[in-house]
Amino acid sequence: MRLLLAILFVAAPAFAESEGERLHALFSREWEYAMRESPLWASTLGDRRYNDRWDDRGLAALERRRAHSAELLEELGRFDEAKLSPADRVNYRLFRHEYTESLERHGFRLHFLQIDQRGGPQSTDEYVDSLRYETVKDYEDWAARLEAFPAYLEQITEVLREGARTKVLHPRFVLERVPEQIRARILDEPEKSRFYEPFKRMPADWAPEVRERLAARGAAAVREGVVPAFKRFLEFFEKEYLPAASPEAGLRRLPRGLEAYAFLARSFTTTPMTPPQIHALGLSEVKRIRAEMETVKEASGFKGSLRDYMDHLRTDPRYFYNDPEALLAGYRAIAKRIDPEMTKLFGKLPRAPYGVVPIPAESAPHTTTAYYWEPAADGSRAGAYYVNLYKPETRPKWEMEALTVHEAVPGHHMQISLAQELGELPKFRRYGGYTAFVEGWGLYSESLGYEIGLYQDPASKFGQLAYEMWRAVRLVVDTGIHHYGWSREKVIDYFRENTPKTEIDIANETDRYVVMPGQALAYKVGQLKIKALREKAKAELGDKFDLRSFHDAVLSQGAVTLDVLEAVVDDWLSARKRISTP
Repeated sequence: MRLLLAILFVAAPAFAESEGERLHALFSREWEYAMRESPLWASTLGDRRYNDRWDDRGLAALERRRAHSAELLEELGRFDEAKLSPADRVNYRLFRHEYTESLERHGFRLHFLQIDQRGGPQSTDEYVDSLRYETVKDYEDWAARLEAFPAYLEQITEVLREGARTKVLHPRFVLERVPEQIRARILDEPEKSRFYEPFKRMPADWAPEVRERLAARGAAAVREGVVPAFKRFLEFFEKEYLPAASPEAGLRRLPRGLEAYAFLARSFTTTPMTPPQIHALGLSEVKRIRAEMETVKEASGFKGSLRDYMDHLRTDPRYFYNDPEALLAGYRAIAKRIDPEMTKLFGKLPRAPYGVVPIPAESAPHTTTAYYWEPAADGSRAGAYYVNLYKPETRPKWEMEALTVHEAVPGHHMQISLAQELGELPKFRRYGGYTAFVEGWGLYSESLGYEIGLYQDPASKFGQLAYEMWRAVRLVVDTGIHHYGWSREKVIDYFRENTPKTEIDIANETDRYVVMPGQALAYKVGQLKIKALREKAKAELGDKFDLRSFHDAVLSQGAVTLDVLEAVVDDWLSARKRISTP
């Protein structure tokens, strides 16, 4: 009997793997590849397998990844889409889209742009806050990472040197702000370094000799590796890299710059829109929002021009906090007020919590008003709404509500956390995404403040419009810089004329668009698509339209391209019509 069973087992034909199974096997394989190639990303997601290493950032690694993308696209071309389920056709198309764009992007050599005033190797110590330190191995891994830091910085230097040689680097006026940031990491006492911070937080109940060993190793890594590496990097930056930079901004000055910018416009918006079309859309939106601003100004009783009202909002002391702690408390109070209102807007809420935390002091003078950092995938770290407390006298109260709904809830925390919790989707979709969707949702969320009782006074209403205007202005000035050749001064003047943002914000935002070409185009394009889909649904469903159900549908597939979003909403709309038909 056993022999017969053995013969039957051997002779039985193996079940053929379906096209969908092959595709998901590829997704799993490529996710593992991505984690190995991006240890920093893996660490922030809670995957601790590679916590002792940095990403390989050298020229050879960049070429290896390019070749891998090309091979992967060939492999994807051998799949038969017709044999995939409808859900897997979406997975397939989004996955192929990512790698097609990655390969095209590489051709423009944009990977040489690895440092600017907003970030780069000089801000690597910010990863300290995104990792967890619970076991001895966690501390040993961090020490090993610090010991490997000099090699990591050498790899980046190699790429930057090639960028300087080929003239693919950011303009001098933004790069001139970087040496100060590098010097802030060159400290005589390693214990004062942010890289060393974890070693100050070791559990008190660990054996003294264990804590002493780990602390000594961490201090030695900072003193003998990290600090000398930054000294060498500073010398390279000031003597080789900075002198190679142009005084002018704009991708159009780089080799194939106009082509590169047109590619980035398509990539970030996930549409075929050209820079001139986006510029025209921006001008139209600026005109529309200015008219709404005039209405709010008149209702406020202010006597004077719109420009005068903007100057009033950006300079009157009543609209500002006097100290950083009061500003932080103000942000936290707004978040606490918003949180319980989410059940009015959504049927499904994320499990992951979030906190309101200060932007690190080292980065605050050079970065924007706020940003969001997603939770760890394994639940070990909550989401974080980072707020800028530098110079609180320049951070107006009237922008805080709009900013909070964008970065926290119902904005980024809601969308990103829900996406992470969509366990039926492949990991590349749960933890990846498209800027037009992510930031389009964030900007759309700002308008939802009216539906949960925010913007009760004219200044806050104007603040919401000011934030929408800010994103409309981006369409004009981003294309202005990179396609039409606008100067920094022209951008600042246009900003000042159309928004009440403070001078420090205008300068930082302008420099952000200089070093992040195309990214700022995604917000307004994405927002307008979501608004258009909502209006379409309301028109077709009438009094059967359910806002909570609509929002659940929009967020049901994670961050997708705008054409896929439209298909998702159309499917939801068809289903709602069937339900409501007697």
